[in-house]
Amino acid sequence: MRGRGNARSSRALGVSWYPATWHPRLDMGRLHRPRSSTSHRNLPHLFLFFLFVEPFSCLASHSRATELLYSLNEGLPAGVLIGSLAEDLRLLPRSAGRLDPHSQLPERTGAEWNPPLSFSLASRGLSGQYVTLDNRSGELHTSAQEIDREALCLEGGGGTAWGGSVSISSSPSSDSCLLLLDVLVLPQEYFRFVKVKIAIRDINDNAPQFPVSQISVWVPENAPVNTRLAIEHPAVDPDVGINGVQTYRLLDYHGMFTLDVEENENGERTPYLIVMGALDRETQDQYVSIIIAEDGGSPPLLGSATLTIGISDINDNCPFFTDSQINVTVYGNATVGTPIAAVQAVDKDLGTNAQITYSYSQKVPQASKDLFHLDENTGVIKLFNKIGGSVLQSHKLTILANGPGCIPAVITALVSVIKVIFRPPEIVPRYIANEIDGVVYLKELEPVNTPIAFFTIRDPEGKYKVNCYLDGEGPFRLSPYKPYNNEYLLETTKPMDYELQQFYEVAVVAWNSEGFHVKRVIKVQLLDDNDNAPIFLQPLIELTIEENNSPNAFLTKLYATDADSGERGQVSYFLGPDAPSYFSLDSVTGILTVSTQLDREEKEKYRYTVRAVDCGKPPRESVATVALTVLDKNDNSPRFINKDFSFFVPENFPGYGEIGVISVTDADAGRNGWVALSVVNQSDIFVIDTGKGMLRAKVSLDREQQSSYTLWVEAVDGGEPALSSTAKITILLLDINDNPPLVLFPQSNMSYLLVLPSTLPGSPVTEVYAVDKDTGMNAVIAYSIIGRRGPRPESFRIDPKTGNITLEEALLQTDYGLHRLLVKVSDHGYPEPLHSTVMVNLFVNDTVSNESYIESLLRKEPEINIEEKEPQISIEPTHRKVESVSCMPTLVALSVISLGSITLVTGMGIYICLRKGKKHPREDENLEVQIPLKGKIDLHMRERKPMDISNI
Repeated sequence: MRGRGNARSSRALGVSWYPATWHPRLDMGRLHRPRSSTSHRNLPHLFLFFLFVEPFSCLASHSRATELLYSLNEGLPAGVLIGSLAEDLRLLPRSAGRLDPHSQLPERTGAEWNPPLSFSLASRGLSGQYVTLDNRSGELHTSAQEIDREALCLEGGGGTAWGGSVSISSSPSSDSCLLLLDVLVLPQEYFRFVKVKIAIRDINDNAPQFPVSQISVWVPENAPVNTRLAIEHPAVDPDVGINGVQTYRLLDYHGMFTLDVEENENGERTPYLIVMGALDRETQDQYVSIIIAEDGGSPPLLGSATLTIGISDINDNCPFFTDSQINVTVYGNATVGTPIAAVQAVDKDLGTNAQITYSYSQKVPQASKDLFHLDENTGVIKLFNKIGGSVLQSHKLTILANGPGCIPAVITALVSVIKVIFRPPEIVPRYIANEIDGVVYLKELEPVNTPIAFFTIRDPEGKYKVNCYLDGEGPFRLSPYKPYNNEYLLETTKPMDYELQQFYEVAVVAWNSEGFHVKRVIKVQLLDDNDNAPIFLQPLIELTIEENNSPNAFLTKLYATDADSGERGQVSYFLGPDAPSYFSLDSVTGILTVSTQLDREEKEKYRYTVRAVDCGKPPRESVATVALTVLDKNDNSPRFINKDFSFFVPENFPGYGEIGVISVTDADAGRNGWVALSVVNQSDIFVIDTGKGMLRAKVSLDREQQSSYTLWVEAVDGGEPALSSTAKITILLLDINDNPPLVLFPQSNMSYLLVLPSTLPGSPVTEVYAVDKDTGMNAVIAYSIIGRRGPRPESFRIDPKTGNITLEEALLQTDYGLHRLLVKVSDHGYPEPLHSTVMVNLFVNDTVSNESYIESLLRKEPEINIEEKEPQISIEPTHRKVESVSCMPTLVALSVISLGSITLVTGMGIYICLRKGKKHPREDENLEVQIPLKGKIDLHMRERKPMDISNI
């Protein structure tokens, strides 16, 4: 299809058309007639001339130059109609012989142009990638190459001049992206040069993305509240406008920060971190959270990165000593340069803020300073000069620990100088374990009795006995090594645990009988081993989340500790194999999220494992269990088990009796699943028990007044807001035998009917007609004569089914007079049939000559003996038990009766025809009396007086 219909279809797919610069009456010139064949032959040469002699600058200003602007969404499939150039240029067919006032084209003969129009791109270029142009119809469609606005505009750059068939233009507006085409309309008689602009509209097909996955922000620990710091590397979204980045948020603000977003004049949004509380690097030096960027699409798309907030140190701590005094002993024969003691102060700050220098107080005598040298960087005190005989035996060294901008910390070293004449014992170590610069390195969990070093103890004088012992705390033992003398082995006594203690310092002390002591300090540093698995704070992690959560909803942040150090204590987090695929766990941060919406009605509880794995070799892990409970929301309406309910109830059902149960369920839980039922219509008659759903009628129901009821029942749950649904209830009343037959004819016991003596046997005389308001077997009526009075009333019989009364025997002279028949009209109701009675009065006579006499006879109370017998009718109530008798006698009887009835009717018809054919005058005179009564009496007859029937 072409024309406006297709244009409307295109707009439904996201394509719009706008006339850019269309001037139909501006310099359009006269209407051109078709040229001669010579002009047609020159047309290719003219076309080549226009193509290669830079014509378009001229054509652009020609009166036939036109611009069209279309708009469509990116990402449309192939074949979507962008626009019809023929329609939008008003080149559609018109009636022959008439001129379109908006067109400058020549008049046509017929429905098509002659020669036909042709549409083509000025040159091929990129047109095959994005659009296709129908050369005949001028319809422009999307091609198989899907248009991606972001890729297209990035490729197109900053605006392209008209000149190729297809070019890309990105205008200064951030949300404008144009596809430019040059189209030629041929042949030359109708030539037009058309500029087509296609604006590509953005859709939200890109999520925000941070340029880096890890973003770091440093905040000074003394930063005041409300300090604002710009977060570098904001998220980038190739989409524009509302589909671009709109806001930022943090998953965990740690109670210390908040996030603000500022927009500059170019519309770029930058997130700012705002300090909301006092920071202390010494308490916590780092905070880790997830920053989320969200665009404004529907639904919005998200991007995230890990935001690490580092707290930078300031000089808010000063050095301090753990002890105020140390005691040092130095022997007089000590070697110059021997370290005799070391002081060490502590500063909780970092870097330059924690740099400590040591110096002597001015109170220290210069002689002590000259004898003992203090290293200002390490705090080590060394013997600087040889101890002479005049050296004091006691020195008090006051040492200051200086920090930047701090009051110095003070410690006192009391040095006792023991002057010796003989050389003290010697301790010669030979290390077995790894030793570097006087520090022995042992792996934790080394077995018991692991050797550390051999020590040789000897007296240089060779005349004193030397003893040796181990001084200090630790799982070590120094014992003589047999069979050698003066050889001692230092070994461990129990396994050591790095997590309990990492460093030990003991001393091997040798002393001789003269009281000379020598101490050799042994420093033992334990090396950590991966002997501890990560430990979750809680082995069972119980979580809750409301159903219908947003995608990628945050559940919790898992945290496990590992007592090991270094990479052995670095913990990564992983989901167990029993975890559903739509749960995600960040291996670094331990943030647990769910990527999809959860439905409590589909599954209420999730239970799966998570693992914490360290980076040791081999790695160790521990397992915790996540128990997630999905909380209910009122997202399910009450649901009836059936759309329509039908109940069958006997009439005269007592008020508030139980008619039936209306079952309804609600998949929600708690109050959201609590359902209240109410009757929308007929609430004045019916009511529902909310708890049981039992339908009841407030009053007794009468089928004869109304045989059925249609109700609408509403179920409303207890949610906020409440949801509801309705169901249709049909109540059908079953008939019970509560109405006796009503005799409509005869209408009174005082009415009578004249029966001519000439009535033939088998002729119908009259009938009893009754109705019953009940239905079914309760309305099946049987007629019977239960009492007779008169000359020979047994001459009449009644049909138990139809109530027709017929003459059984020919009337005699003695049968003249009033015959009274008491007729019982009974239904076949269950459990007890109901009946009515009526008196049928038949006056046998040739005429009615004395009505008053007949009326007097009717007024007398007849003495009638009641004959109690049930009418015989073949229809039995369905609830009665059927006797197991043979059907054959009944069939034979019915056949005989049917044959007799046919014979009787045929004979009566012949008789009547013969009588009508005779012309005897006497019979004509008595014709009115001799005509027998019809078998059926008009049912519209009402109570009437005795008829006056006489001879004319």
